Amino acid sequence: MLDANLNRLSEGIRVVEDILRYGFNHKDFALSLKNLRHQCRITSYFANYFELLNTRDSLKDVLKPSTKDEQTRENLENIFLANFKRAQESARVLEEILKLDSVQESEHFKSIRYTLYTLEKEILTTLFTP
Repeated sequence: MLDANLNRLSEGIRVVEDILRYGFNHKDFALSLKNLRHQCRITSYFANYFELLNTRDSLKDVLKPSTKDEQTRENLENIFLANFKRAQESARVLEEILKLDSVQESEHFKSIRYTLYTLEKEILTTLFTP
């Protein structure tokens, strides 16, 4: 669960980051997301990445097939929204699960989640508000 949500969190941020970087040439927003993405690590597991990697079983993931909604994106705004929500939800899962082992790690992901809320508002209102 930790490995999957760390991946989802980083991947969601990376999608938005790359669109801002390559599609909009928006250095400040892209750099903010890049810096945030680099914070998406669990300190206690980072020392032993293989321990975390050994928990991965993507072949047996019961929800691996995409839903119809996941296959459809109408525009860049929808891609931004889907990936911000994916990242926020993953940060929340990590925040909750890590409460069992480390309040400090839990608070770290809570901070990431709230930073994502702020960046979502700033980016979407800057790029997509008429």
